[in-house]
Amino acid sequence: MNGTEGGQVGSSSGQCGSKPIRILTYNVHSCVGGDGQPSPTRIAEVIAAYNPDVVALQELDVGRSRTGLVDQAQAIAMHLGMRLFFNPTVTIAEEQYGDAILTTLDMRLIKADALPSIGERRGALWVEIQHRGKRINVINTHLGLSRRDRSAQVAALLGPRWMGNVDRKSPRILLGDFNALPSSMAYKQITREFADVWAYFAARPKKTFPSRLPLLRIDHIFSDRQLEVGGVGVGDTWLAKMASDHLPLFAEFQI
Repeated sequence: MNGTEGGQVGSSSGQCGSKPIRILTYNVHSCVGGDGQPSPTRIAEVIAAYNPDVVALQELDVGRSRTGLVDQAQAIAMHLGMRLFFNPTVTIAEEQYGDAILTTLDMRLIKADALPSIGERRGALWVEIQHRGKRINVINTHLGLSRRDRSAQVAALLGPRWMGNVDRKSPRILLGDFNALPSSMAYKQITREFADVWAYFAARPKKTFPSRLPLLRIDHIFSDRQLEVGGVGVGDTWLAKMASDHLPLFAEFQI
């Protein structure tokens, strides 16, 4: 498809005669922006500009002294008028750090658990979303920094305890911060089974990290190949470049 608008490639308007579902993934860096200040409100404003139905967030602080004891997941969800599930990957006393899925749609938790980790503890969060009478499996994750960790974590996600155990009548979407370039082993493991949403478009994929001058494509959205992808984009406004060290990535699907 040709042309871009608001950082988006392609358009799903008018396809199949039904409203698509828009899903966004965003590493929010504990809501600490380029000015060194934590602001869940600023993150929420970045997200709201893209009007997503489902939001996957990584690197959230909940009750941490370093960011003012704020429950960042809840603060963002309240600003957006969304419900949420939060999965802490690190818990120290009363402080937590982890990932969340937020949505305006009906949602139920399937699984929230750790992934095999030698370095910093990592996990994944799996929910089932109801959209116009259809069930959609959404799995949010944040993989490790070492190649060994990422490979083991992807193997776990594709295995019988996670995505290998999904009813194949319900589409699967795997997204998050994978810390993995398209040339990496982890990315290749995933794309043997799933499609990168950028693969449906002739335009060159946009990079997401670091936000001020993006050089790397490490945030990804993968989906079952039978899903129709109507559009994909990266939020690259001035506010998005300031709010976190990553830019948000979003895609639209016809279910």
